[in-house]
Amino acid sequence: MVMTYKVVSATPSPFARKVRIALFEKGLQFELITEVPWHSATITPKFNPLEKLPILILDDGSSVYESSFIIQYLELRHPEPPLIPHDIDQNIAARRLEVLCDGVCDAIVLILLERMRSASSQSAEWIDRQRRKIDGGVRALAELVGNATYSVGDRFSLGDIAVGTALGYASLRFAEFDWKDAYPSLARFSERIEDRASFKETVPVIQNISEKVV
Repeated sequence: MVMTYKVVSATPSPFARKVRIALFEKGLQFELITEVPWHSATITPKFNPLEKLPILILDDGSSVYESSFIIQYLELRHPEPPLIPHDIDQNIAARRLEVLCDGVCDAIVLILLERMRSASSQSAEWIDRQRRKIDGGVRALAELVGNATYSVGDRFSLGDIAVGTALGYASLRFAEFDWKDAYPSLARFSERIEDRASFKETVPVIQNISEKVV
């Protein structure tokens, strides 16, 4: 039976982009539902009690949420082509990269939210703490990826999806961090990966948030 998926996504979200890339790489058809999860009219709570994106909606109306879990679900349901390495060491390496990348993206989101507060309410210490996470995370990515064509092993995998989407998000939402000059090997990796069809199909775009968030 052919499964028809719906993906609830936000255009700048690196987490939603990971899922969309995985779907493209596996050649799976899906309907894209673009949302601003902060807005009161969002359908997000209907399908995820945590009110976060992305969400994968199944034919029966049930849902799978959280990007890492969605990719695991897709891997189990549609094992070809594999995106999560079968080799144990490579599997661990890919997941380590995903954890680092998710942490970098989370820190960028926290800075964005803090900067939505009035200037007098913002915490410089909180922003500095998140910036250290971003600096440390990207530095670790540069060390782990190096000059390799693929982040793990000799084929495209979850590691490449995670690293590519995190770097793209940093450029979009935290442009003050000039990671390309700081880490030329990552800049070359990003340029190569963004030329892939699945990445070209999912270029992140900033959305307008019209309702108060913080």
